[in-house]
Amino acid sequence: MLFVAIAISLSLLMIGHLVQKEVERHFAEQDADELVVITRAVEKALQTAKDQGLAPEDALARAVSGHHGVYFQVWDDAGRLVYSSVDTGSLPQANTYAPVARIQVDNLYTWQSDGKTYRGTATHTRIAGQDYRIVAAIDMDFHIHFLENFRRSLWMIMVAAGAITLLAAWYGVHQGHAPIRTLSESMGNVQADRLHVRLDPDTVPGELKTLVDSFNHMIGRLEDSFVRLSHFSADIAHELRTPLTNLITQTQVGLGKSRSLEEYRELLYSNLEEQERLTKMVNNMLWLAQSEHGLLKPVWDPLDLACEVRELFDFFEALAEEKHIELVLEGKAPIIQGDRAMLRRALSNLLSNALRHAPAGASVLIRLDSSGEGRALLSVQNPGPEIPAEHLPRIFDRFYRIDPSRQRQSEGAGLGLAIVKSIVEAHEGNIEVISERGVTRFTINLPRAADAEVTVMGESDESTDHR
Repeated sequence: MLFVAIAISLSLLMIGHLVQKEVERHFAEQDADELVVITRAVEKALQTAKDQGLAPEDALARAVSGHHGVYFQVWDDAGRLVYSSVDTGSLPQANTYAPVARIQVDNLYTWQSDGKTYRGTATHTRIAGQDYRIVAAIDMDFHIHFLENFRRSLWMIMVAAGAITLLAAWYGVHQGHAPIRTLSESMGNVQADRLHVRLDPDTVPGELKTLVDSFNHMIGRLEDSFVRLSHFSADIAHELRTPLTNLITQTQVGLGKSRSLEEYRELLYSNLEEQERLTKMVNNMLWLAQSEHGLLKPVWDPLDLACEVRELFDFFEALAEEKHIELVLEGKAPIIQGDRAMLRRALSNLLSNALRHAPAGASVLIRLDSSGEGRALLSVQNPGPEIPAEHLPRIFDRFYRIDPSRQRQSEGAGLGLAIVKSIVEAHEGNIEVISERGVTRFTINLPRAADAEVTVMGESDESTDHR
């Protein structure tokens, strides 16, 4: 509004000034035309006096008639006054102003005499070999009075127009902001316990629909984050409560009566297991937090996925034999750029998960392949109970379990798959899961190394590694 007020004020000042100057120039043009007529009438009277042999005074006395407020004087070349239609004190002397060749607005003179203001000019003419100087003038008092009234009226009109325009502009801006004020009130009503509220884009002007849509998307993301945070807080409290309850219970039992050294040793071992579980859970949570905030930077090295999987097979071989499960590696994949420690952690979690759910006598298959775009594909497949389709979108959430009633001690803390997804995304890849026909398969898609020109193969083109 301050900008509008300044702009309107400057515009009205400029318009008022231009109108005033134009009116003044119009009167000046009228006066110039009037002075031309007076001068020509005087010249004609001088010519008539010469032609008819009359005294110049007699002819000049009748030269100008029907003109109110006009005056003239005629001087000869010797500087003598030939005729004056007014008291000589009202008009300037003949030599006061230089004569002009042509009467125009720009060469008119203005002077004051006896409290009156005159506008006039001086011209030179030659009649029958005699030089004359004609001084013609017009009384400007009427013009001045009119201009003063006009100026006063003009600026009153300008002030009124400016006030009305500013009031209209303020009202327009105020009404134009009404939807924004309503929108602001609606946004102000959104609280942490009312994140389900959405603004209706059909109730706002078209210019604000994009803002409303963006706000609704933002609230949707906040609601999702709050829900996830709430679930995460509940899950972590439950996860921490179980080992802490075990520690407290076992300690209370141990302190209930005197026990042998061997019994105390077993109690300490049991407490140590719970403490290690807590430590692992806390470390995993810290790792996920650092990963989500970009604090973990992968160390990029060219990696051969087949070699990495074989080394993991060596680590899991004992566990697989204990459960009578066969580990199988098939296929080939391009070289990738990645962090060896992080990718081994992701693959270890997938293998551990597959061994946990595969039945005895089954095989856990890791297959390497490449996509049509040349990206590396690694899938971990195991037979076992299918994962219901409604659980697949949340399988990578923290602490998420398909069957919450299962023994948590055997299933871990529920952070393994969340860590896998975080690692894969840190490598600019993605992970998918499919569970159907009694088989569950996790597939990782990773970009190949920029400088890789060949694909890494297993022991042969159709290599298969059985452990």
